Amino acid sequence: MATLLHRLGLASVRRRGVVVAAWLLVLLGVGAAAAVLTDDTVSTFEIPGQESTTALNIVTERFGETSSGAEAQVVVRAPDGGAITDPATARQVTALVGELARLPGVGSASNPLDPASPVVSADRRAAYSTVSYTAPAPEITDDERAALLDAVGRARDGGLDVEVRGEATQEPVAVGGPAEAVGVVVALVVLAITYGSLVTAGMNLLTAVVGVGVGALGITALTGVVQLQSTTPILAVMLGLAVGIDYALFIVTRHRHELRAGRPVAEAAATAVGTAGSAVVTAGLTVVIALCGLAVTGIPFLAEMGLAAAGTVVIAVLVAVTLVPAVLGFVGSRALPRGARREPAEPRDRGFYRGWATTVTRHRWTSLLVAVVALGVVAIPVLSMRTSLIQHPADDTTQARADRLVSDHFGPGFTGPLLVLVDGPDAAARSAEVREQAAALPDVSLTTPPQVDADGSAALITVVPSSAPDDRATEDLVHALRDRIPDTDGARVYVTGTTAVSIDVSHQLDRALPVYLVLVVGLALVLLVLVFRSIPVPVVGVLGFLLTTGAALGATTAVFQWGWLADVVRADGTGPLMSLSPIIVVGILFGLAMDYQVFLVSRMHEAHAHGAEPRAAVVTGFRQAAPVVVAAAAIMFSVFAGFVPEGDGAIKPIAFGLATGVLFDAVVVRLVVVPAALALLGGAAWWLPRWLHRLPSLDVEGTALTERGPVPSS
Repeated sequence: MATLLHRLGLASVRRRGVVVAAWLLVLLGVGAAAAVLTDDTVSTFEIPGQESTTALNIVTERFGETSSGAEAQVVVRAPDGGAITDPATARQVTALVGELARLPGVGSASNPLDPASPVVSADRRAAYSTVSYTAPAPEITDDERAALLDAVGRARDGGLDVEVRGEATQEPVAVGGPAEAVGVVVALVVLAITYGSLVTAGMNLLTAVVGVGVGALGITALTGVVQLQSTTPILAVMLGLAVGIDYALFIVTRHRHELRAGRPVAEAAATAVGTAGSAVVTAGLTVVIALCGLAVTGIPFLAEMGLAAAGTVVIAVLVAVTLVPAVLGFVGSRALPRGARREPAEPRDRGFYRGWATTVTRHRWTSLLVAVVALGVVAIPVLSMRTSLIQHPADDTTQARADRLVSDHFGPGFTGPLLVLVDGPDAAARSAEVREQAAALPDVSLTTPPQVDADGSAALITVVPSSAPDDRATEDLVHALRDRIPDTDGARVYVTGTTAVSIDVSHQLDRALPVYLVLVVGLALVLLVLVFRSIPVPVVGVLGFLLTTGAALGATTAVFQWGWLADVVRADGTGPLMSLSPIIVVGILFGLAMDYQVFLVSRMHEAHAHGAEPRAAVVTGFRQAAPVVVAAAAIMFSVFAGFVPEGDGAIKPIAFGLATGVLFDAVVVRLVVVPAALALLGGAAWWLPRWLHRLPSLDVEGTALTERGPVPSS
């Protein structure tokens, strides 16, 4: 692989104009496709074959297609302890409903005081109007959303306690923002400090932006062909930008090393692609396989997210091994700081990193124990981690206040009622009995009379729990409805609705996580055995990854579920983590952890292969690779952290988990646990059973290039 990549790098430098032009044409072409094909994303989650999803399809067949327009609930409470039905208050409510019905984009607004279908709380203090839009949520404009909020504000000024909730009030997920821009600026600063050259730092960032642009625009174009989740583009951009900057950093750093050794620009770039590029390809392949492995969950939307993110990683790798050496050809010797161009010899010592490695390897038992205990303590909250697709809005928003009004006056279950579908020729006759059985179950607040379809073959019953949608009692109620209400020959009973779908998806994800974790751990072992020709090194790497994962998910649980430091990260309320968060964090952190393991330990392995004593090899390899790993981790952290303060509610816990995971993995695992463990193992760290010596070697260190010698650059 090293030889092939060397040839590719050399060709890219020699034909740098063609390579740069080709990438620009790809960027323009994908951009044109995105402009023509772009379509809206969706924010719903369904799993084909699940009972709740199957039931929703049957409801559509039996009762007809429901409106695809978005809805909002305008919740009104009477002032000063009065009743919502008091004449003066009732007139205000009726006037508000009339105004809501006339808002732009609104198809209808229900009157909660209509005697035919009142929607008034039992204490007569509150009511809510359902506002139905003609367009789905992604197509509601900012002006239409603002008009709704303005109408609510005017009613509030008139003396009513009015709030609004529902999908029509949610702003569409957008990629990019001030916080994300700050992350990119921090990455540029880190690069400039690492390189000592603003030109090189800018070149590194620019090539990464090209790769992200191609990936993001490609996903945007894809929305016109397939329906994508709203979080998919953000996840792909976040990961693509982080790995794009890091992969270029690894290659540029090796290129500068070769320039300092006296190689010509073209040969230095080609050697960098053949050596560091081999590690980039290996690391990128690891991330891609981990992301594609999300398909084993059997959840289509999760597989879609993984494939989209994997596509951006593939593009980042291609940019690193083609566009980066081409641009390095244009930059020439300016890749080095001005002073280093006159005296290109490589600095022989990195005092801080040598001292760090010496201290860690000398006090290896203490270092290892402290690091493992610290990460173990941070991981403790993961034992109480809960997941749900139902996420709470930020406490200071009208949506959160509306939820509280509904919960206080109607009951918490009204924010997420269940639907019980009775389907079959005996549905009409059986539905009354099903309603009685449901009403008799614990945690049921209300059941509605059955709604029977035209031919009597299906009936719908609304069951309102006494508990909130994300409460464990509601989950138990869903299971009780399914377990205790039996099917008959002429009628089958289903439980569905948004809350039931959330519970089904969360259960599927929870079952898939251990399987996926076994998959990625097994992959890590195989990959690292091939890379390092060792058994202990992969074991250390995998155990380190498990420590990283536990600590990252533990910290995420403490912040987003328990509420610790929630204000610091501007968390949108507290509660169960988004169901997707754990498995996505595990998949991406696996790839990044293997990145750092490969780049760090490969230099230790190289020193050991050249005859260094085991402990000296660890110190030497650490001194050479640790600065790059620290810089790469700082960049990753800044990019991921940039999506936390202002990010979408579904993305925040993922971005936080990745940011803290990178911090734990780079600073604690790779800079403390790995060197301490390898120093403890000594020469045994590189042991491989004789019967495994036939395994192929990936040669990520470019041994073949070293043995062959340089190739003429012209």
